Amino acid sequence: MKKIAVIYWSGTGSTQAMAQAILEGAQGVNPEAELFEVSAISADDAAAYDVLVLGCPAMGAEELEDSEFEPFFSALESRLGGKSVALFGSYGWGDGEWMRTWTERVSAAGAQLISSEGLIVCGQPDEDSLSSCRKLGQDAAAI
Repeated sequence: MKKIAVIYWSGTGSTQAMAQAILEGAQGVNPEAELFEVSAISADDAAAYDVLVLGCPAMGAEELEDSEFEPFFSALESRLGGKSVALFGSYGWGDGEWMRTWTERVSAAGAQLISSEGLIVCGQPDEDSLSSCRKLGQDAAAI
């Protein structure tokens, strides 16, 4: 089986809840799928995984969190070529621009997006949102 990592940053717990649901779905297909807070893994270590599921909420003017996640992602970005990548995150305002920008960056880096639009949830994820997260995890682990 391919090595899969779910890596996220969360400020309020919404993106963390999404990450945990994604892991549940992934482990149903691949019990060795792993979950990491972004502070617990380096870009070098993340690049060793075949499938990456990356999560970050919208921050500021619909941008990736800039103190931990953006530096991690910037260091990883050039190593995404040929990898399967899924993106997810929560937001509380705007229209999802941060996710559109992020998916464009991932595509430009040569990765195969598992979901071309990414998975976004406004506010706290409800049971329907968590079900979508589990499905994303299953899809990612099935690659």
